[in-house]
Amino acid sequence: MIDVHPSAVVDETVQLSENVVIGPNCVVGKGVSVGSGSVLEANVVIGDNVKIGSNNRFCPNSVIGGRPQVLALGPDDPIGGLTIGNNNTFREQVTIHPSMHKDGITKIGNDNFLMIGVHIGHDCTLEDKLVLSNYAQVSGHIKLETGVWLSGMVLMHQFVTVGKWVYAAGLAGINHDVPPFVIVSGHYPPEVRGINKRGLSRAGLNEEQQKKIFDAYKRLYRNGEPLLETAKAMAKEGCHDENVMAMVEAIINSSKHRFGRYLETFRD
Repeated sequence: MIDVHPSAVVDETVQLSENVVIGPNCVVGKGVSVGSGSVLEANVVIGDNVKIGSNNRFCPNSVIGGRPQVLALGPDDPIGGLTIGNNNTFREQVTIHPSMHKDGITKIGNDNFLMIGVHIGHDCTLEDKLVLSNYAQVSGHIKLETGVWLSGMVLMHQFVTVGKWVYAAGLAGINHDVPPFVIVSGHYPPEVRGINKRGLSRAGLNEEQQKKIFDAYKRLYRNGEPLLETAKAMAKEGCHDENVMAMVEAIINSSKHRFGRYLETFRD
């Protein structure tokens, strides 16, 4: 059964699946689709053409799909889309923007938990099983890979890539790419402090896989040699597993941009 509160404003073009709940004073724009079991609590705003999967929960005063914050973008200029997967929680005052490009898309994956006041800018890609703590601010064109955990008030520069199962400490200011599995803290520049052992456990990696990651970290960050040279040497060896190679490739790719943001090499 679909439950829409009488005070909600839902456009006639909206598609609602089974067991969707639309709470008091919600506004749902044109062309929106909402998957089964998803709940919009009070005062939630969903912008036009947002595609929402199943079993998502939107807490009060979240604004999902509002126009991107781009100075050159006029109020009537065409914008792109926003898709949201399944089993996500968006706490109070979360904001997420669709792509600034007509044919572009902002993507939110599955099983993510975005806490109070989190902002996701236009053209971002969030994979799965992320935890974004209160007031983490994710600028446009950023990629957060599976399992990333951002602590409170983390700030992120546009076009940054954060590798899988990274933990960023509170108040970190991240302005360059971060390779997988590490702990990062500080700001401008942030520094890699160690391996996120809890993240390795969350990822389901066995003891042998974890040991290889720790050994790679020691070689990359603790041997006193230049980081990039060490990464390139390891890439040529051809004897490392996929997890170590993910770390190595992230470091090499980051070096392709002068400020360490690989995605910016594809910028228009």
